[in-house]
Amino acid sequence: MKSLEMTIALRYLRARRGSRLLSFISLIAIGGVVVGVSALIVVMAVMNGLQRDLREKILIGSPDLRLLTFGSEMNMPDWRATLERVKATEGVVAAAPWVHTKGLVRSGKNLPDAAFISGIEPQGRGVAEVTSIRQRAIQGDFRFASSDGQTRGAVVGDLLAARLGVIVGDSLTLMTVAPEDVSASTGQILPLIMHFEVTGIFQSGMYEYDDNYVFIALDAARELARLGDAVTGIEVRTTSRWVASDVGARLEQELGYPYRAVDWQEQNSSLFQALKLEKLGMGVILGLIILVAAFNIVSNLTMVVADKTREIGILKAMGMRASSIKGIFFLQGLIIGSVGTAGGVVLGLVVATLIGDRKLIPLDPQIYFIDHLPAFNEAPDVVLTVLVSVIIAALATWYPAQQAARLYPIEAIRHE
Repeated sequence: MKSLEMTIALRYLRARRGSRLLSFISLIAIGGVVVGVSALIVVMAVMNGLQRDLREKILIGSPDLRLLTFGSEMNMPDWRATLERVKATEGVVAAAPWVHTKGLVRSGKNLPDAAFISGIEPQGRGVAEVTSIRQRAIQGDFRFASSDGQTRGAVVGDLLAARLGVIVGDSLTLMTVAPEDVSASTGQILPLIMHFEVTGIFQSGMYEYDDNYVFIALDAARELARLGDAVTGIEVRTTSRWVASDVGARLEQELGYPYRAVDWQEQNSSLFQALKLEKLGMGVILGLIILVAAFNIVSNLTMVVADKTREIGILKAMGMRASSIKGIFFLQGLIIGSVGTAGGVVLGLVVATLIGDRKLIPLDPQIYFIDHLPAFNEAPDVVLTVLVSVIIAALATWYPAQQAARLYPIEAIRHE
């Protein structure tokens, strides 16, 4: 019986007069599914590509994990002993002290501009490479070696350097302000001012870093931030960024209060949540295309039921059960959905691959900070798209199959 149902379903898909070609309405229904599935796969690939590209750029200057402390001071005075314990923790590949503060940066007689000042260990043999920021220097390096023989060098983001009008070798003034900088007698603000030499310019491709960050040596950053012998925290690189949260929980348990661990997803939680929400929204909107294609299947099968009413009546008069009649139209809709889904998957994967690998859609890097639209397919997204498409196609057969199964043989045979 299953073989008979399949044979009849395939026959109903074909054009009339013995043609083996599919009927026009069947091609329209299949085409609708192809367009919906391929569009959903391409858009999901683009969203995945943008999310992955942004994630990689964020992790250029942001570590997998940061170990910080609670309290009003927000610093870590006994960081050396803590650093050794962190390095000995399972899952930790590298760890290094880190200083972070906000200040003003000025070049020459220009007006000061706000910047984030980050203190890291100078580049050299044996220095832990927690992030890849040191490999992003397009001029100079991260040794912070100034011409006066001291480590008073500063590495500036290329966009910030362009805004300040500085190049390697120019002088740079950094200023920070603390509550104790206010004069009790005059009420004037007396900021801490330190002079540096631009010894490098970096380009990460991430606007936030390139436009706002200045890197200086760890000792100079501690002096500028008035931390004494303390640091802001410890940056940690784990065996995989996906285990960073587990390593952070392990560090919090081993070290106890006042230590706290913040992984890369938590550091940029609002951004990644926005990307996930945008991906979900685009998936739902484009999923409606597949739903529209399902209506094509419904209309196709409804027309087939109306056109084959007499044949259905003859089949029921010959003893075919109502469940078998339903099976015929279920298989017909399933064939349309499966063929359309398969075609949509192939087309979507090909287009997404061409967009990502061949860089078919170029972008202005000065505006978007990427030179092409990235696309990257993830297997779970493709599998989910296939399942949703086939399930919707199968559900679309319910109403026409019910209508066909309810036909009375005599009335169906007499149908004109």
